[in-house]
Amino acid sequence: MAAESLNCWHCGGSLEGIPLPIGLREDCPACGSSLHVCRMCEFYDPGVSKDCREPMADEVSDKEAANPCDYFRSCYGLSAEDDRAAADSRARLEAVFGGVGGARPKPGAGKGASEADAARRKLDSLFGEGKD
Repeated sequence: MAAESLNCWHCGGSLEGIPLPIGLREDCPACGSSLHVCRMCEFYDPGVSKDCREPMADEVSDKEAANPCDYFRSCYGLSAEDDRAAADSRARLEAVFGGVGGARPKPGAGKGASEADAARRKLDSLFGEGKD
């Protein structure tokens, strides 16, 4: 079984020639993105508090900027496809639920808008929306 490769969190480019451990000022040779970032760390997990599974790590607000976290460990097997798949999923959810923050689509906007409006009216009547 082959070992997983070390790839850039941003472009997916190979980091084969980068000396390990990754230094604070190390950049991807392909796209120039910083590599000592939360998004490149094995503890990075957007589903947990502070997006980090390391409980002792300080919170970092910009997960894509170089930071001096002492708990940083390079994450192997990353792919730029992971970000594209997440963006595609987010776009599909926004299309279904009317955009970011629950904003509702305008009546008549886009294909199937009348069906979406009818469904919204049914939900509103079911949950008492618009009644005073």
